[in-house]
Amino acid sequence: EMKHVVELALTAAKHGARVLIEGETGVGKEIIAKLIYRNGTRKNGPFIAVNCSAIPENLIESELFGYEKGSFTGADEKGKKGYFELANKGVLFLDEIGEISLSFQAKLLRALQENEIQRIGGNKSIKIDVQIIAATNKDLAEKVQSGEFKADLFYRLNTFPIMIPALRERQADIVPLIYAFADSFNKKYGTQKRFSLSSLNALQVYEWPGNVRELENIIERLVLTVREDVINDEHVWGREILKKPAKEELFGK
Repeated sequence: EMKHVVELALTAAKHGARVLIEGETGVGKEIIAKLIYRNGTRKNGPFIAVNCSAIPENLIESELFGYEKGSFTGADEKGKKGYFELANKGVLFLDEIGEISLSFQAKLLRALQENEIQRIGGNKSIKIDVQIIAATNKDLAEKVQSGEFKADLFYRLNTFPIMIPALRERQADIVPLIYAFADSFNKKYGTQKRFSLSSLNALQVYEWPGNVRELENIIERLVLTVREDVINDEHVWGREILKKPAKEELFGK
């Protein structure tokens, strides 16, 4: 499944297309966005990542489009470039795009249609040359149907869709990811921790609701907290690392 995702990402990079990456929290949407950036024609330009859900509604326009000096109370006296300007000739990664309000969606749509923005307090349009990669853990098509997301903006963003499956749907990736994370953390912390077959089996029966991000965090915690060089299933299920599934769940696996 991930080979297919990577192939799509490389195709999007080759053509410089506008991309919408969908998937649950923790599946690695920003990693795929950076893969597109590093393999695209804009790799020598900036890569600006913005978490839309982390910006208050009253600030998102000034953060993305910038503002002129004295445009509002507390504004920098020199004015400020927004993320669109900072990402010019590069890539702007808009994470959690499904969280922006309908009122700002209309302004974002205009910016994408016209390839220009206007700073708050400004009276001139500023041309921009930016590849947009948007990401969401929501079903945007469903939000369009419910009236929570503008259809025109959805179609504008969804030029090249990439869906990243949840980790529980690509179980074959779990063990290679464990080895990769263990190798990385062993180098980082100067340890030599290894994972036994029983520990690998234990980690494969877990559902991973937090996906790859959760797996990475668990491997780091095991490398740091287990005193023995070999990590086994008792280490995985103990010390409040992971909750052991019921017997019927284990049998079902």
